Amino acid sequence: MRRCFVVFLFPFAMGMALAEQGRDSRPFSVVEAGIPEMQAALKANRTTSRQLVMQYLSRIATYEDRLTAAILVNPKALEEADALDQERRQGKVRGPLHGIPIALKDNIHTTDLPTTGGALAFSALVPPYEATLVRNLREAGVIILAKTQLTELANFVASGMPGNYNALNGYGMNPYDPRRDPREATDDGRPALSTGGSSSGVGTTASFWAANVGTETSGSILTPSNYTMLVGIKPTVGRISRYGVIPITADQDTPGPMARTVTDAAILLGALESAAPDPNDPATKTCAPPPGRDYTRFLKRGGLRGARIGIPRAFFYDKMTIPGEKEPDGGLSDGQAKLMAEAVAVLKQEGAVLVDPTDLPSIVTTDPKKNLLLWSPCGGLDNAKGKDADCSIVLKYGMKRDFNLWLTSLGASAPVKNLTELREWNVAHQKAGAIKYGQAQLDISDEMDVAMDRQRYEADLAKNLLLTATQGIDVVMQRDKLDALLFPGSSGSWVAAMPGYPTVIVPIGFVPNEPTPPFPEKFNAKPSPFGVSFTGLACSEPRLLEMAYAFEQATKRRVPPPLSP
Repeated sequence: MRRCFVVFLFPFAMGMALAEQGRDSRPFSVVEAGIPEMQAALKANRTTSRQLVMQYLSRIATYEDRLTAAILVNPKALEEADALDQERRQGKVRGPLHGIPIALKDNIHTTDLPTTGGALAFSALVPPYEATLVRNLREAGVIILAKTQLTELANFVASGMPGNYNALNGYGMNPYDPRRDPREATDDGRPALSTGGSSSGVGTTASFWAANVGTETSGSILTPSNYTMLVGIKPTVGRISRYGVIPITADQDTPGPMARTVTDAAILLGALESAAPDPNDPATKTCAPPPGRDYTRFLKRGGLRGARIGIPRAFFYDKMTIPGEKEPDGGLSDGQAKLMAEAVAVLKQEGAVLVDPTDLPSIVTTDPKKNLLLWSPCGGLDNAKGKDADCSIVLKYGMKRDFNLWLTSLGASAPVKNLTELREWNVAHQKAGAIKYGQAQLDISDEMDVAMDRQRYEADLAKNLLLTATQGIDVVMQRDKLDALLFPGSSGSWVAAMPGYPTVIVPIGFVPNEPTPPFPEKFNAKPSPFGVSFTGLACSEPRLLEMAYAFEQATKRRVPPPLSP
């Protein structure tokens, strides 16, 4: 479906874009252009929203076949741009996102475009209602240009499925090295350089659109942002409504912005958030939005001066021996350690007060029953029912509960009525490409009994919060009076995910791409982007953005991908 549409549209779009740009004596380029730059160009009549869309379509036409950044491009994007240009000519500008093309992860409901989750079973699904965040974006004047590539059902189908793979659209590739993995054991089409978690930052980093909306349950905004040199904001769970987003679990799911700058991400965050709590998502009562939902007011060049930042050395920076293990685990590679040392030096130069080390008690404890590193989410058939005593069932239980509720909300438009029917559909359509990597995650989720297993779920949820918050992030933040913890890359994403805490990641540089087993000697792997993460307590996004912006301005380390100039 998608490929036929793309081939039909793109040659026409490329020719039209070149023609329109040719009539502009002062051409404006969308490549690496920030949202404020676009608004300034629109205000000065250097460009129009139609021309922005045409430029982006030209770039998609040129590079999409190598990158697979989009599952679907909006065929009415030019019509939407024309309508918003008309509003601008009439003196109506809705805000900083008026007429700006943005992409959505394809697990976010749109009623004018399919919402597939990357699953063959949902390839023709047009939901009967729109996501709250989509309504907010439309009210802000956003042009929804595309639905992005994603790991199928946000990476809760199979254990071992490569990031950014789905049965509907294949593999997403990283523009910093868009080649296939040449190693024999993994030569199935997956990328040599990971694209990160289930959201895709590929199109944003390659300037296919101004920014995009991802979703995260545990790492799926922060990890792809890390691997594609983007700023990602994983908000407090509940800051942005999840209504109309295909779920894994309401305990941890959240949408969030991915962009090339902190400024762009802050602008998009404000548009995603509702002015008042969403009655369809009770968690939206958790945090109050800032006045006018304007997060740019927190973007201060001196935002690091006096900031108290903790450095969680044990496991995240330095190797340590986990209770019961013989060999040390965790820590950073030499390249990562060098970049983090540079990041720490920048923080000091900018006036931050570092508490180093600030080790999480639940990480360094020698009591196996209280050590977070020995308590992880149940995953794969090895953690099927009866084999799951030593892992948390929160995700697999939540998936059974919330995915079935979501399917019910679709009414007659639902292609399947429950998780069991989806699993059966997948088995019946394996020859069409379904479940290439199996469906172990769906299997272990479907065996949960929402009523009978609730007591175990509640106990595991309480333990999640005890180890990640009470005996983890909370205790050090309060004890040391911290504004944030600084994690390398997205390595702390899983810790902050369980209590639903916010994180902002900012690019810092590149590290060697050195997987195990190694690439063939002559492959010459390109280096991988790498970032630093500022993590705080619930509803601390304003302070995190303040620090992230100051760090970004002090370093300015983002480099656009060389293969999509």
